[in-house]
Amino acid sequence: MTAIIVGGGVAGPATALALQHVGVEAVVLERRTDHNPTEGSYFTIAPNGLDALDLLGVLDLARELGFPSTTNTMYGATGRLLGELSLGRPLQDGSVALTAKRSLLAARLLDEAERRGVEVRRGAEVVDVAGVANGATVTLASGERLTADLVVGADGVRSQVRRAIDPAAPEGRYVGLTNFGGITRGSALASTLRPEAWHFVFGARAFFGAHPTPDGDVVWFVNVPEPEISRERRAATSPEEWQRRLLDLVTGDHGPAAELVADGVLELAGDNTYDLPHVPHWTRDRLVIVGDAAHAPSPSSGQGASMALEDAMVLATSVRDHAPTAADLPAALRLYEQARRARVERIVKAGARSSSSKIPGPVGRRFQEAAMTVVFRYVVTDRSTAWMTGSRLSWDASVVA
Repeated sequence: MTAIIVGGGVAGPATALALQHVGVEAVVLERRTDHNPTEGSYFTIAPNGLDALDLLGVLDLARELGFPSTTNTMYGATGRLLGELSLGRPLQDGSVALTAKRSLLAARLLDEAERRGVEVRRGAEVVDVAGVANGATVTLASGERLTADLVVGADGVRSQVRRAIDPAAPEGRYVGLTNFGGITRGSALASTLRPEAWHFVFGARAFFGAHPTPDGDVVWFVNVPEPEISRERRAATSPEEWQRRLLDLVTGDHGPAAELVADGVLELAGDNTYDLPHVPHWTRDRLVIVGDAAHAPSPSSGQGASMALEDAMVLATSVRDHAPTAADLPAALRLYEQARRARVERIVKAGARSSSSKIPGPVGRRFQEAAMTVVFRYVVTDRSTAWMTGSRLSWDASVVA
């Protein structure tokens, strides 16, 4: 059995490795000719995502790229501690959540898939996807046409494969926040921040997050409530202009934000944040979607990559157990969708609620600190989020709806 996977981010190579494990020969198509491992921002892989990486045999690779994260600590603009939240129950070997640069992890997973014998085609821009009799096809910008038993869309929130499955499928929904990320190297503030923890500030005009690294640096991000940033505005704004604006937004808030932004290097600028709460159809015939192509959560959920890694495992297991021949693939793909939909849509909803808390409501920030203290004490707790990060998969378990 053969598969074409469209997309070389985290979801693409993970799906290729999972399918390879169950005997499916996969090729990964990546539009870019190479990954720049220094671009973009950092993200955290929760323990449920680490569990999937472990099953795929690449957990040690992720450990090499990231650093441990155990806790989220939340502060108000005045410096008041609003609450603390664990990043999830560790794996049996003690592994806690990992924070790493997304682009670097994607590049290393792609290299690892290639090392294990998966064909990776870089610079392969997909212009058309279609189902055909007894298979599916992908057409490249070069005019080349590829055919396989199965086509998997791991091509993100703007997925072409999703549109091929359903031309009326929804597009990503802007959540009202733009995202900026950077790093401040050799900062004295690194030693003042709680180790292995994210330091979040619900600021007066922006939401700020910072995490010290074992090397004495601090990685940080700023979420800004504002309309979507256009391509024209992004192209016309220099990194220095973005950084001055961010500094203006966080100045006045208690904590390290202003100093870290002033002394840091901007690595991600003007990134509009989207989610995808409900996609009616994840599959049609021999086409299927995984990860953000099917259910993009707001980054506030902390689950985007982990959900994609779970998808890879469940899809491969469903194909193994319910598609003894290629003719059985449509039924196996539907079962994968049924097994995943309720969980991931619940996580997307949780992420949307979290994003809305970063945006001033009708009364602004006036009562936010008191309200958030109650929320983190009684509503958003380790116990209430355990269902999200405590999920564990197994190659021995069969997929059921």
